[in-house]
Amino acid sequence: MTIRLSQVAVLVAERASAFEVGAVTELLGPPHYDVTICAESGGTALRGGMLAPAAGLDPLTAAGTVVVPDRPLEIEPGTAVLDALRGARARGARMIAFGGGVFTLAAAGVLDGRRVTTHRDLAQTLRDRFPAVRVEPDSLFVDDGEVLTAAGSAAALDLGLHVVRTDHGAEVCCAVAKRLAFPVHRDGFQSQSVERPLPAVRDESVTPLLTWAQARLHEPIGVADLAAAAGISVATLHRRFAGQVGVTPLAWLTRGRLLIACRLLERGETRMEVVARRSGLGTASHLRTVMRRELGMTPSAYQRRYAGAPAH
Repeated sequence: MTIRLSQVAVLVAERASAFEVGAVTELLGPPHYDVTICAESGGTALRGGMLAPAAGLDPLTAAGTVVVPDRPLEIEPGTAVLDALRGARARGARMIAFGGGVFTLAAAGVLDGRRVTTHRDLAQTLRDRFPAVRVEPDSLFVDDGEVLTAAGSAAALDLGLHVVRTDHGAEVCCAVAKRLAFPVHRDGFQSQSVERPLPAVRDESVTPLLTWAQARLHEPIGVADLAAAAGISVATLHRRFAGQVGVTPLAWLTRGRLLIACRLLERGETRMEVVARRSGLGTASHLRTVMRRELGMTPSAYQRRYAGAPAH
């Protein structure tokens, strides 16, 4: 049986997170995905007072991607749910879970030996209940190949964009993020504990600086240039990025340039020196180094995979 990753089944439990169910339908929706809400019963009450009409468990038998949003831990999944998840995984379906939904996949046994994350407040409980699962408690999300997990609701958006990028490339990912007005720079390795306070003084926000820099990523601007443009010291710049963005200024610049390089490769540009220059990465050698480090593949390999590639 052919696995179609674009065929998505969202398995909701009673009092599952309405936000996360909505996030999945927004991120993994048409035209790139076909989403079906399913549950053990025909209708499920979600947190927030919503009722999600569901199609039963049958969609799990055909889905290429199964998503399990957060659920209260006191509501244990039934035998039919666990059997359906085991069957989906045995067929080769990709499994995704957020927050407490990770416990559902763990109960089905599909996480044994896998690297996963969950909300940091639940990490020790997950370890205690399922010692065969390799818990990474501080990650926003973890991609362990065919099993992907996120810490909670905000991280679910980060993981969803990561999935879109993996399936369809940077161009589609950026379009989805722009439609949702959500940033694309957060990676799974970032800490759940990063503080993101609202700036006490409007002038301390780095948002205008990010807008300024975004338009100049193709230029050879560096961290010192960012600090000078903001009229602050490099140390202050690092402190504000840590609090408001969650990555260093250099990492933000590099990833922004990497997105530009990916778009150029997806559009068919084969001259690596041109890609490097237009993305701000400088040289073809540096472009290759950055792509190997960040994406695990060379520019040529990335282009073969994504340039003009049809949706899964």
